[in-house]
Amino acid sequence: MPGLDEKRGTQRQPILKAGTISFDGSGIDCLVRNMSDEGANLEVESQIGIPNSFDLVIDSEHSNHQCHVVWRKARRIGVAFD
Repeated sequence: MPGLDEKRGTQRQPILKAGTISFDGSGIDCLVRNMSDEGANLEVESQIGIPNSFDLVIDSEHSNHQCHVVWRKARRIGVAFD
């Protein structure tokens, strides 16, 4: 059961999978730290150049999620799937 300060509708499941932040023909590597049906938490080397909307590609799952940034902290980005 989510904590009192939990704002998500569904709880994210911890995972560690390589992903790619894809936009305008470019790609930035990321690590998907956790994910739900509604969004994900991504770890990146740097947030420089990462737009507010992009596709999250996870090759190991053969998945592509259109998403937008909900929050940014240091090397982490929280996204919601569109």
